[in-house]
Amino acid sequence: MQFNRLSDLIAANQLQGKRVFIRADLNVPQDDNGNITEDTRIRASVPAIQQALQAGAAVMVTSHLGRPTEGEFKAEDTLAPVAKRLSELLGVTVELKQNWVDGVDVAPGQVVLLENCRVNKGEKKNDDALAQKMAALCDVYVNDAFGTAHRAEATTHGIAKFAALACAGPLLSAELDALGKALGHPARPLVAIVAGSKVSSKLTILKSLADKVDNLIVGGGIANTFMLASGLKIGKSLAEADLVEEAKAIIAMMAQRGASVPIPTDVVCAKEFSPTAVATVKAVADVQDDDMILDIGPTTAALLAEQIKKAGTIVWNGPVGVFEFDQFGNGTKVLAQAIADSAGFSIAGGGDTLAAIAKYNIADKVGYISTGGGAFLEFLEGKTLPAVEILLQRAVK
Repeated sequence: MQFNRLSDLIAANQLQGKRVFIRADLNVPQDDNGNITEDTRIRASVPAIQQALQAGAAVMVTSHLGRPTEGEFKAEDTLAPVAKRLSELLGVTVELKQNWVDGVDVAPGQVVLLENCRVNKGEKKNDDALAQKMAALCDVYVNDAFGTAHRAEATTHGIAKFAALACAGPLLSAELDALGKALGHPARPLVAIVAGSKVSSKLTILKSLADKVDNLIVGGGIANTFMLASGLKIGKSLAEADLVEEAKAIIAMMAQRGASVPIPTDVVCAKEFSPTAVATVKAVADVQDDDMILDIGPTTAALLAEQIKKAGTIVWNGPVGVFEFDQFGNGTKVLAQAIADSAGFSIAGGGDTLAAIAKYNIADKVGYISTGGGAFLEFLEGKTLPAVEILLQRAVK
């Protein structure tokens, strides 16, 4: 993918004395008192800000936080706690600016935080008039918020149309490089793990990947639907009977290309869904009418682990069982360890996937962990992300 990078502009000394507008993703979780409970996104935004400051720019940073009503600023919408945390991380005072659309006072070597961008009328509708005002604030626009790249909003898309220069920050650049490597020009075999409770929520991803991957490993409720499609009994397990034909079509599409959707040969069942449920390993042929399948079995996990270890590229979205309950976590644990042990390039994303990576302590063994959530899923679906598309259009040829 050809796009302007902040690092290239800095190398060409194009930021000295310039006004730089950074769209970051500082949408952090807070408790009832507004205290930040987890600051990963703020820490991830620091490199772009530091690089721009060191390059001699006057730096403006903004983000959304929560779900404010446009045009109605409320105390809980404020980025004040973020400004405080950014000041601590950067070692400089980061002033919070209100009502900034018509002008911002900031000097080279200084950084200011612009209040919650979603409070501005027209932000979510990507209003051109608002975007033009924002573009007039800066010489260089930097998008470093992959988590919002699937939304066409004034601070993610509109401003990039009108700014004199538009580029990707280090976080967005790394994300696009990793996704491009995994799906654009992957080392083969390409293995995708797509798991979750519903086929319906991941159907477009499954169809998109079925066209590209060598092995499509399904897990969770999705695997149960594929087991139904293969003529197996799944008891009272979570599945979507109305999507069996879609699952059959995906299996057929893969088979036509000489690729496969491995169907579990053994599973871990319980009679109830609870943290204290008794786990029983069964061959798929032995699943009873009152059984709930809550994980893949050890034989299946070992076979899939072998496929993963031989992979050139691995894309992982979703745990394959109810890993929050340890007795149904073995499948996810075995696959996570196989990803960690694989010499192939791996990219993982999605909230539950990140929780599994943390639980099994393999973060340093995954090639790239996507921060994107919805944007990561839409990229896997083969969709064009508006915030990325505009940067590709604005690239200096």
